[in-house]
Amino acid sequence: MKPVAIIGAGITGLTTAFYLQRRGVPVAVYESTSRVGGAIQSIRRDGFLAEFGPNTILETSPKVTQLVKDAGLESRRQNPDPKAEARYVVRYGRAIEMPGSPLGFFTTPLFTLGAKMAVLREPFVPRRTDGVEESVAQFVVRRLGQEFLDHAIDALVGGVYAGDPHKLSVTQAFPKLGQLEEKYGSLIKGQIFGARDRKKRGEVAKDRAGKFSFDEGLQVLPNTLAEMLGDSLKTLTHVDSMTRTDTGWTLHCNSVGGDYQAFHSAVVYCGTAFRLAEMVLNGSKPIDLKPFSEVRYPPVASVVLGFRRQDVEHSCSGFGMLIPRVEGFKILGTIFSSALFPNRAPKDHLTLTSYVGGERYPELAGLETEELVDITLRDLSAIIGVKGKPVFRHSVYYPRAIPQYNLGYGKYRSLMTDIESRCPGFFVAGHFRDGISLSDTIVSGVNIAGRAGDFVQGAAAVPVAA
Repeated sequence: MKPVAIIGAGITGLTTAFYLQRRGVPVAVYESTSRVGGAIQSIRRDGFLAEFGPNTILETSPKVTQLVKDAGLESRRQNPDPKAEARYVVRYGRAIEMPGSPLGFFTTPLFTLGAKMAVLREPFVPRRTDGVEESVAQFVVRRLGQEFLDHAIDALVGGVYAGDPHKLSVTQAFPKLGQLEEKYGSLIKGQIFGARDRKKRGEVAKDRAGKFSFDEGLQVLPNTLAEMLGDSLKTLTHVDSMTRTDTGWTLHCNSVGGDYQAFHSAVVYCGTAFRLAEMVLNGSKPIDLKPFSEVRYPPVASVVLGFRRQDVEHSCSGFGMLIPRVEGFKILGTIFSSALFPNRAPKDHLTLTSYVGGERYPELAGLETEELVDITLRDLSAIIGVKGKPVFRHSVYYPRAIPQYNLGYGKYRSLMTDIESRCPGFFVAGHFRDGISLSDTIVSGVNIAGRAGDFVQGAAAVPVAA
């Protein structure tokens, strides 16, 4: 059997390769850069452990838990400190803890009495039935009001997508919100009655899902999966074109050793939308991939700063804080990294991971490190009382960071499905199809490994004459 080609060694590609190998299917993973893990980047320096992409994995599916077990990483897994559950949203220029109960919601200073009354009215707001695709902003204002959008959802969207709620599609970016309204007629009713359905499916809502990392950061997971691949992993290798033949697929590749052709039984694309748009795909006739260049990826900079504990007034004992646009600050939010997991900072120090740019301020993300540090320090000083200079600093710039599931995004998902139907043996998975969170991309890899494995093993079982 010819190996399955997997393009992209981010967490989706590595998960796909891992599970294909476990069912006896040979693989070849092509990665155009020198490292694996995609957006995941963990470094340890001067006693600090810094994450520059995601900071945690959400345990939303048993498939996520199973991957950790199958990869032999249970002993290296780290669960967050139970004391670090508090989450903050900035309002009135300060970080206010989000309520954790219905009673807490009605006593919190985060929202005015009018916003609280709007939540009580939400179960009586009629569902929308005209079939018009709404933005997240339109959906939230219709069901919960403008204040809830400005001071809660805008902050959430900035923290999750680095996006704009006026552009993101609620059915594409937050599909479960739309499903709650469609099925239960209300978000609040859906949260109450939908819990039973999620339990049957073995799923957990993202706001209630457990979080975890590893002793040396999230990079442990892709590095471990890559080690298991051995020579099947080919870094610094770029795939230019993919052609379907009578016997499988032919890839044209270029690497440091020059150009060459590789022959495969199937192809699983696990890269980015904009890279897919640059490739050539030949089925029975050429397929136009250029529409994927339209998928928006705003720039984001991750700024990790380490401080002496005595130089920060705020306790920083929770998960972190989100910042809505209306507050006027430049950073999108900050994760209290060293409060989450042990050994992320030296004794009597703490680590803060902040994000700059996104759709809110794209022009800021590409600034030099010192300018990014200055911007971040000004905001942290105003919000949580940072007084001293950081003893650790590092930033990473992502020129195209997170795919935006904006209004009309369904056409790209439909195009992927259409391409797969026209090119048997070609599959698309990953963050621009199945969700942007790490847990989404892991589940995407597990599922696509099943589909690709069924295809090649089913094809191998059919006599050639047939």
